Amino acid sequence: MTNNFVSIGKILNFHGVKGEAKLGYTKNREDFLARVEFVYMKIENEYKKFEIQNIRFTPKCAIVKFKGINSLNEILPYKGFVVFVDENTAREFLEEDEFLIDELVGLNVYDGEKRVGSVVGVSNNGASDLLSVKTNSKNICLVPFVKAIVTSVDIKTKRIQINNIEGLLS
Repeated sequence: MTNNFVSIGKILNFHGVKGEAKLGYTKNREDFLARVEFVYMKIENEYKKFEIQNIRFTPKCAIVKFKGINSLNEILPYKGFVVFVDENTAREFLEEDEFLIDELVGLNVYDGEKRVGSVVGVSNNGASDLLSVKTNSKNICLVPFVKAIVTSVDIKTKRIQINNIEGLLS
């Protein structure tokens, strides 16, 4: 069985001389990160497991200490690396109305019974997640992923139902 991995952040730089790293991550995910015990980094096409010894948060990033990395020289090679968790770990911490990005990309978007496009990406503007929807006319429109607009998501039928307000998909 192969593991699927989900990216959760990136090693931005080192912090101090004791092997700590500055980790950039999506806003409002501190609760999730604080509960993660192991992360992975892809090194030469292989996912290497790292145990989190300690994590604390600053207004701009997380400061992470990995078990067994105790100096500046030991953390430096990982600068710029993307940090992953396995998909099952990511799913454990999802709230009822949360989804993994790769589950949403490719889903068809409907307004009533009319297919109006498909999801090609997901981003965040700080206030909410945004679905990048490629419309039938090939335009890319940003749709706020909020209950008033996205009324239902069905992963099994690959269908997202939206309340298409005027000007949303133009």
